[in-house]
Amino acid sequence: MARMHTRRRGSSGSDKPTADDPPEWSDVDEDAIEERVVELADQGYDPSQIGMKLRDEGVTGTPVPDVSLATGKSITEILAENDAEPDFPEDLYNLMERAVRLREHIRENPQDHQNKRALQNTESKVRRLADYYRGDEIDADFTYSYDVAVELIED
Repeated sequence: MARMHTRRRGSSGSDKPTADDPPEWSDVDEDAIEERVVELADQGYDPSQIGMKLRDEGVTGTPVPDVSLATGKSITEILAENDAEPDFPEDLYNLMERAVRLREHIRENPQDHQNKRALQNTESKVRRLADYYRGDEIDADFTYSYDVAVELIED
């Protein structure tokens, strides 16, 4: 399938191996994993960062290769159950961060046409993603603008 904002095709990547059960060597208790996920969220980590920390450091020294296989729930589901979910969806927040950085770069370098186009594409993605999340994950009256993004990122 072609990419959205370029004429190139996407590069193929590796697929995650299909597995129904956690590996035999990973015998971590479900409650311990959920407790560690909430603890890391309280420390300010995003769901993707929590997954990497559990993969690398683990719980009580034992790595957790896949939280959803070990617990039957995703990291965001665990956070939602424990009222520790982030205010904004992580993908939308990361795109807004990128749009703010691009706009600040363009303010300093007004002749950078390539990044002007990148800013247009990024803001388009933000608006589409905001439409997707509007009403469920974010307020129904949320509209994206640079000022709103700066305010959200500074918090």
